[in-house]
Amino acid sequence: MRFASLGSGSAGNCLVVEQAATRVLLDCGFSHNEVTKRLQRLGLVPEQITGILVTHEHDDHAKGAFKFAAKHKVPVWLSHGSLKMCERYIPENADISINMIDSHTRFQIQDIVITPYPVPHDAREPTQFTFTDGNYKLGVLTDAGSSTSHIEHTLNGCDALVLECNHDLNMLENGPYAWPLKKRVGSRLGHLDNQTAAALLARLDNTKLKHIIAAHLSAKNNTQHLAKQALSQALNCELDWVGIADQLEGFAWRNLSMV
Repeated sequence: MRFASLGSGSAGNCLVVEQAATRVLLDCGFSHNEVTKRLQRLGLVPEQITGILVTHEHDDHAKGAFKFAAKHKVPVWLSHGSLKMCERYIPENADISINMIDSHTRFQIQDIVITPYPVPHDAREPTQFTFTDGNYKLGVLTDAGSSTSHIEHTLNGCDALVLECNHDLNMLENGPYAWPLKKRVGSRLGHLDNQTAAALLARLDNTKLKHIIAAHLSAKNNTQHLAKQALSQALNCELDWVGIADQLEGFAWRNLSMV
């Protein structure tokens, strides 16, 4: 099993998880043309995508999902609450196979077993996911303002983890955002800051961890160095061992069976 990012941040998010001939997009917050262009960087074309998971309804995660799904006959999986809030994105008369999920019930898309879990975020029914092929486990956590014991239980024992490091608290406090937006981002239903993400990471069972990626970094309230520094301290690892999911480039394929 391997995974890669088409881009991560407030301007759009999309992760690709692949096992054998199964390729799932986690979120699709870019236009169809942009997704196609970014897939090409990974050696993929839209016709190779098996399914799309939508974590929640915010534009940077969901706005491109349903047009892509309609154009390429790709089924979509998401929670009932997310679907209700995503109706504005669904093209009129679109023929899309939409699959409802329960955030506590595991399901399978061909070769990939997927475990959803609920997260605290300012959306209707936000859900994050782990992925496994039976041998390796990938965990993803973004768009959560705080941690819970259930989140940490779900993310224990990952071989790879994509973890939100949205902002540095000092940069957010002293940055250009208006006060209401600062309050929203920093709330328990907002986004994880570097230190909260690091503290969460330190509480996990990381004995199998081969890849750690900092994701959803704010362009105005964080730096790659600060995110890497926080996670490397939590793992007591070299700074360069921590990867970054960049807004423009995402990150290239990472193989879970390889260090």
